Amino acid sequence: MSSPLPAWLRDPPRQLFFTGKGGVGKTSLACATAITLAEAGRRVLLVSTDPASNLDEMLGQPLTDAPRPIPGVPGLSALNIDPEAAAEAYRRRVLDQFGPQAGAEERATVREQLSGACTTEIAAFDEFAGLLAGGAEGFDHVIFDTAPTGHTLRLLSLPKAWTGFLEGNDRGASCLGPHSGLKMQEARFQAALRALGDAARTRIVLVTRPERSALIEAARTAAELAALGLGNQHLVVNGVFHASQPGDALAASVEALGREALAALPAALRDLPREEVPLRGFDMVGLPALRALLRPGEAPPAAPALADAPPTPELPGLDRMVAELAGKGSGLLMVMGKGGVGKTTVAAACAVGLARRGLAVHLSTTDPAAHLDLTLAGGALPGLTVDRIDPKAETARYVERIMATRGRDLDAQGRALLREDLRSPCTEEVAVFHAFSRIVAESRSAFVVLDTAPTGHTLLLMDATGAYHRQMTRHLDPQAAAAGRIVTPLMRLQDPAATHVVLVTLPETTPVSEAAALQEDLRRARIEPWAWVVNRSLLAAGTRDPLLRQRLAGERQQFERLRGGLARRLFVLPWQASPPVGMPALEALVA
Repeated sequence: MSSPLPAWLRDPPRQLFFTGKGGVGKTSLACATAITLAEAGRRVLLVSTDPASNLDEMLGQPLTDAPRPIPGVPGLSALNIDPEAAAEAYRRRVLDQFGPQAGAEERATVREQLSGACTTEIAAFDEFAGLLAGGAEGFDHVIFDTAPTGHTLRLLSLPKAWTGFLEGNDRGASCLGPHSGLKMQEARFQAALRALGDAARTRIVLVTRPERSALIEAARTAAELAALGLGNQHLVVNGVFHASQPGDALAASVEALGREALAALPAALRDLPREEVPLRGFDMVGLPALRALLRPGEAPPAAPALADAPPTPELPGLDRMVAELAGKGSGLLMVMGKGGVGKTTVAAACAVGLARRGLAVHLSTTDPAAHLDLTLAGGALPGLTVDRIDPKAETARYVERIMATRGRDLDAQGRALLREDLRSPCTEEVAVFHAFSRIVAESRSAFVVLDTAPTGHTLLLMDATGAYHRQMTRHLDPQAAAAGRIVTPLMRLQDPAATHVVLVTLPETTPVSEAAALQEDLRRARIEPWAWVVNRSLLAAGTRDPLLRQRLAGERQQFERLRGGLARRLFVLPWQASPPVGMPALEALVA
């Protein structure tokens, strides 16, 4: 293996686990690491646990849930854990526990219990646990590319939740199946957590960017991982930029922001082994780009020439988008996209812009990482209400409501069993969905701006919405539904007059492809995105720095791609010399 190697690749254990905030480059670094190890003669398996995985596009190879060799890299195979396929396999395993005496009705009831998004999440984790427990035989190294931080931590915390839930609980059933059968999984989940915490077997690579919000999120992740007993962490700061063109104000500000963010490194990160990876001038798509990421001397992929002429006609900014929305008077604005693309900034700026126009606005988030407080910096405006769907608070509220209704006429033993059943990890999903439904209902008479979680988590929430819709409409009087007396959350999301979905992306190949995939998923649910926002555009800001101008060529391609039919409406937000944090900065984006 050639030298010098980055710190996390020196004497690597069998398993490397890449995690961090969405959009920081986990997949790029995981792919580059896998290629480096494979080209040093190792047999390597690269695994994505992200429901919104884009490994296929980056490696240029269609993937399935079984290891598939990557052409051009002998020794490297890759797979995507398919959440739907994993969920179906999980359902079959649970149903197989029933003996021949179980009737069709009982089996149908259990299959219905196993139809929720929580089952999908548990099933995907079960596949992941199997790989950690030694299921990847024949490979020297297994590289895990994880989902965005909030989703990953939720998965990692499940073994402890399961342990508490299953202790002494042999009776009943939840949306994951019969409790007696679930105990079979407990040992496997505990073994997975032990493998992650064993430094001799696993190295956790915590990826971040030289940005204040990303570093704060990385510090939170590091602390939460340590609390789970996972202290074997390495910090990688990806995309560190050094300006080379004197007098270029934009390049100087990009470098200064990164330098200042790293100088204020949170305490939880200071003692971790740390490595910096420089910003490269090309998209991380294809084997040549991925090879060059960790090899500064390697020739990068050839970039198309950037002419001095403007790359595209002028595109409208967020001010135009807010003005168009304000004319509607009320409605639901859902801001969606991959983690790390700036959804929170766009959602907060839109909410501020609408409130400044005298409209009542409720700004909320379903993101477990909850970045709204950081973006708003404690600011307030007349007419603007800000909160978040807090999973723990919503779960406690939901449990007490169930105990007061379903548990009201039960005896002491029955109430104890009901409360025990509500300790299921799935109760949180149901509680969050009820909170989401309440917020959707508010948009009939005011503006509701919803900053959603990273894409994979959002799709799980949308799936819960669909399951609720099917449950409600299954026994409805068709005439009542046709008369409009019944409106489920999904029906409101499907109504283009009531809901406006805005997809946020960065002007790079992978974020645009992921947003396009999300758009297709939404269309399958008969939800049509209203607009796209391209955030952090250097092209719109302008620069003379050679490395940044190399990136501009890629940006131009993405704008042409979007204007070629991907986006019905397209708005742009230029790269900001200062992070748009606080009311004055947010107002400036939509003024």
